[in-house]
Amino acid sequence: MDAPTPSDFLSKEEVQEVVLAIKEAECNTSGEIRVHIDQEEVEAPFEHAKIVFDELEMYATQDRNGILFYINISTHSFVIIGDEGIHQKVGDEFWDAIRNAVIIEFTKGNYKVGLINGISEVGKQLKSHFPYQANDKNELPNEISGI
Repeated sequence: MDAPTPSDFLSKEEVQEVVLAIKEAECNTSGEIRVHIDQEEVEAPFEHAKIVFDELEMYATQDRNGILFYINISTHSFVIIGDEGIHQKVGDEFWDAIRNAVIIEFTKGNYKVGLINGISEVGKQLKSHFPYQANDKNELPNEISGI
C-alpha cells in the first residue's frame, strides 16, 4: 500500500476552504495561524511539530501569538502549538479542548471540518486576547505548508 499523500487528507478545494478559514480568523486579530501537513514518518510527532514551528518561524510575530496546526498523515498525528504570547493567555486546558475537538472530527474522516472548526475557535481566542489593530499586517503566510 502506498504511503498517504496530502491530497488523501484534503482535496485542492478543501485546502482552499481551510486557507479561507485562516484568513477569516485572522481578520479580527493580530495573531497568526498556520497549518502544516507532514508526510515524513517521525517517532515523536510533538517534538517534530516544535521543529516545524521553528522552521516556519512561527515565533516571528510581534506579540508572539502564532499558532501551528501540525498534521502528520504518516503517523496519524495531530499537534497544536501556540507561541508563548497566546499560551500565557489561554493555558493548557484551551489547547487540550481545541485538540480534542479537532481529533473528534478527524476520527470521523472530517479533516476539513476539524481544521476549520479548530481554526475558527483559535481565531476567537486570538481576537479576545490580541484584537486587530489598524496597523496590523499579515506577518506569516496563510497557505498550508508541506503540501
